[in-house]
Amino acid sequence: MAFPVLDIDEFLDFSDKGDHVIIDARSESEFAHAHIPGAINIPILNDEERKLVGTEYKQKGKDAAVQLGFRLVGPRFHEIITDTISKAEKNNLLLYCWRGGMRSNILGWLLSINGFRVKLLSGGYKSFRNFVLETNAQPRNLIVLGGATGSGKTETLAHLSLHGQPVIDLEAIANHKGSAFGLLGRGKQPSNEQFENILALKLRRYENGEWVWVENESRTIGSCALPDAFYSQMRNSPVIELKVPLEVRMQRITQEYGSFSIEELTSCSEKVKKRMGPQHLKMALEHLHSGNFHGWLGILMEYYDKQYSYGNDQRDSNTIFPIETNMQDFELLAQTIIDRKNMILRQLNG
Repeated sequence: MAFPVLDIDEFLDFSDKGDHVIIDARSESEFAHAHIPGAINIPILNDEERKLVGTEYKQKGKDAAVQLGFRLVGPRFHEIITDTISKAEKNNLLLYCWRGGMRSNILGWLLSINGFRVKLLSGGYKSFRNFVLETNAQPRNLIVLGGATGSGKTETLAHLSLHGQPVIDLEAIANHKGSAFGLLGRGKQPSNEQFENILALKLRRYENGEWVWVENESRTIGSCALPDAFYSQMRNSPVIELKVPLEVRMQRITQEYGSFSIEELTSCSEKVKKRMGPQHLKMALEHLHSGNFHGWLGILMEYYDKQYSYGNDQRDSNTIFPIETNMQDFELLAQTIIDRKNMILRQLNG
């Protein structure tokens, strides 16, 4: 049975419409490592079966591997159909495997004869990864929201988005807040490959000429690394910097992290021992364990502020545009930032 075979742009266009379910036919471990965002996993071969078929291919060739694949998966046809019916809310399916070969074709045939309308991705997940690498490397118009630790950058980005501004929240994609304390209160981070996948689809929403807001980040956000070309563009983009008084920033951080245990805060603090220095860390932890949260935080803020200043010193000072704020009115702040952005763009456009 023949199915429509789509290139990656057609595949993603259908995905955007929201009336198709994306099915990943690869094994459970392949899917867990990284996949097309929004896909559900219906493995035609599980991890163990995939290894057996791979061995058969190397030893006896493609035909023998295909025959073994059918022998292994045949007894599970009913289970696969039942699994698909339970997971797929719609009958329109977008299907892929690693290269758009045996696995997706077998699953496509099986689902088609059971009433599903199937479209296959030409080149499979590999073609999607090529799209991801190309998309993340494309030149972009980025405008960076900066500010020292505790400046409320994430909340400000959310308000800019509510004002219709194009925003990509890199910390949300990485599921990490960017500092040594970034995993507190959060679950597991995505793999670096999955981080890149999500970023590419976020970027795809915007035209190449559109100015997109991102938060000022280091090269890594927890265990996730920004693509080199994208990070380089961030470092050379204009920055609107929130200048927030230290005490206001400390109050915000206290509200955010004050509920975590001393053990959790100690463990996170120790992650910056090498860069902060053992004596400074020792003093900070003494404050923390004696109940002096403010003293502990003050030492850490001094370290993070130095790190932030060092990062800013590597930028062209003419590309940094400060805005002083006490973070009391996000609506007013968002409008002020948008006005400043428009002023900067007029200057850049001459």
